[in-house]
Amino acid sequence: MRVLSIAATGMSAQQTNVEVIANNIANANTTGFKRSRAEFTDLLYQIEKNASVPSANGENLIPEGAQLGLGVRLSSIRSIHIQGSLNNTGNQFDIAINGAGWFQVQGPGGQTTYTRAGSLNTDANGQLVTASGLPIEPAITIPAQTLSVTVNKSGQVFARLANSTTEQAIGQLTLANFANPAGLKALGDNMFQVTDASGPATVGNPGDTSFGILEQGYLEQSNVDPVQEITDLISAQRVYELNSKVIQAADDMSSVITKGLR
Repeated sequence: MRVLSIAATGMSAQQTNVEVIANNIANANTTGFKRSRAEFTDLLYQIEKNASVPSANGENLIPEGAQLGLGVRLSSIRSIHIQGSLNNTGNQFDIAINGAGWFQVQGPGGQTTYTRAGSLNTDANGQLVTASGLPIEPAITIPAQTLSVTVNKSGQVFARLANSTTEQAIGQLTLANFANPAGLKALGDNMFQVTDASGPATVGNPGDTSFGILEQGYLEQSNVDPVQEITDLISAQRVYELNSKVIQAADDMSSVITKGLR
C-alpha cells in the first residue's frame, strides 16, 4: 500500500522539523545565534490518468487527469539572519553588530571565518581575540598599560594609556558581508565559512553602505523566539501524530481485507 510509504515520509519530515526546533531552543541564549527553519517540498507524482488527452469519443480533451503525490522530503534548513536584540553588558570588549555584517576571524588553519558573536577579549600578547582565542582580522593589539579602550560606531579603536590624557588610534575593525548569508557553512562555535552559495565576502567599514554599525558594551542576543518555537513544536508534533494515525488506519484497512479473504 502506497499510503504506508507516503505517511512514513511525513513522519520522517516532522522528525527533522522537531530536531531543527530543538536546536533553536537549545541555542536560545547563544550570543549571535540565528534560528533555522526546516523547509519541505513534495515528492514526484505518479500519473494515474493523463490530462489533455482525447476523451472516449475523440472530440474533446479530458480537462484534468489524476496525479497521486508520493509524499514529502526535506528541501533545506534555512538560517534566518534577522537582527537579534542587543544586551547591555558594560564590558568594553563586548561589541555588537547592529545591522548587516560579520566579524572576520582567523581560523585554526589560517583560513578566514566569520562570526556575529562579538564577545571579544585580549590574549597574553594583547591581541584582540574571540572567546575561543582566535584572532580578529585585521589584527588589533592593545598596548600595555592601557587604561581603557573605545570602539566607535564606525569601527575605529582607540586606547587611553596610563601616561596619557588623550586617546590614540590603534586600529580599525572591518566587517564582511555576503550576497547570500544563508549560504554560509556553519562550523560550530559561532563560526561560519564562505561557500559558493554565499558568494565571496565583501569587506568594508562599519557604517558604510550595506554595513551595520558597532555598539561597544553590547552583545547581540539569539534571535530565537521561545514562544514561536513552542508553537512550531506543538504543530510538528500534531502533524507527526496525524501521519502515524494514517499508518494505523492503513494497517486496519489491510487487516479488514485480509480477514475478508479468509
